[in-house]
Amino acid sequence: MMDRLSQQADSSSGNTEFTVPGRFQNLFPIGIGAQGAVCAAIDTVTGMPVAIKKLSRPFQDVTHAKRAYREIKLMRLVDHPFIIKLLYAYSPQTTLRSFRDIYLFTERMDTNLSAVIGNPLDHERLSFLIYQMLCGIKYLHSAGIIHRDLKPTNIVVRADCSLKILDFGLARSVGTTFMMTQYVVTRYYRAPEVILNLDYDTKVDIWAIGCIMAELLTGQVLLPGTDHVDQWNRIITTLGTPSAEFISRCNQSERRYIETLPVHPRPQFDQLFPDSSFLVVEGTRTVSLNNQNARDILQRMLAIDPLERISVQDALAHPYVNVWFQEDEVNRPAPAPYDHAFDEQELTIDQWKALLFQEIQEIQGLTLGTSTSDN
Repeated sequence: MMDRLSQQADSSSGNTEFTVPGRFQNLFPIGIGAQGAVCAAIDTVTGMPVAIKKLSRPFQDVTHAKRAYREIKLMRLVDHPFIIKLLYAYSPQTTLRSFRDIYLFTERMDTNLSAVIGNPLDHERLSFLIYQMLCGIKYLHSAGIIHRDLKPTNIVVRADCSLKILDFGLARSVGTTFMMTQYVVTRYYRAPEVILNLDYDTKVDIWAIGCIMAELLTGQVLLPGTDHVDQWNRIITTLGTPSAEFISRCNQSERRYIETLPVHPRPQFDQLFPDSSFLVVEGTRTVSLNNQNARDILQRMLAIDPLERISVQDALAHPYVNVWFQEDEVNRPAPAPYDHAFDEQELTIDQWKALLFQEIQEIQGLTLGTSTSDN
């Protein structure tokens, strides 16, 4: 038997119908995003609560099909406590000709990080959240993977402040010849080098974590640009005009534009994030968890020049986060490398569809076995 859930009564669900194996019960909608609708459910075989995402029109064009394939491949590779785990992938269609629906099953968390923003966090909670993000991206970087789209809605959390990074549809390999358009990453978290069409590397993820940390502190988006030009203007008015050496590395058109703008001094971070920004709890046992250390790591993550921006290794060694150090979290062995050669191929939608169908058939055979083949 199949469970069917019609969400037509819920305006936030996009009127999406879910068709999943019968072992998954008690479905109810918990959100909808650009990639599709999400339901919560219980796996009656394991008793585990799960989240089920139905991909929205994965075959509408080559970009969506490639993104779906990349996300599934990467989720199958990774194994880290701070990265979401793919438990199962499923399609109710059993032939390539009829194949149209893709469901991804993951661990269920309580909410995403955007729900936490606006709630005061003490240093222990704030530093623990930043530590987990840094551990997660260090693991991805060790496999040569740049996440590229870290933002509060792509980080899910539990009430105990444990978190997991999700959404790998935009992830790319380090050193790829592919150039990232500035319209790929959510604007508020775009690193300066992306906005200026410069070469980029893993430091774009560090910038995004800095933006998220600032948002957790103040309850406000740090750099809410209205377009990519306004985003750059907000960066320099908030964080100061970058060095002449950095500007010299820009393309001629970007360099000319920057040179027409007023020069803004670099702010003191104790003015940008005064003591009133921090929730200080009496009797904190760890002396390194203080306002000054929080400002220091934040300033290092928000360096406009990526050559000056702190590395993930140095960030994890910073006194504000290294109090949480666990060897198996910080230095977890890298996963098998992802073959990004597929990403460079110019495949048709039908070819991507065939690859996705093959991938899901393999997962269905390996993960849950024939016990769920109740078509």
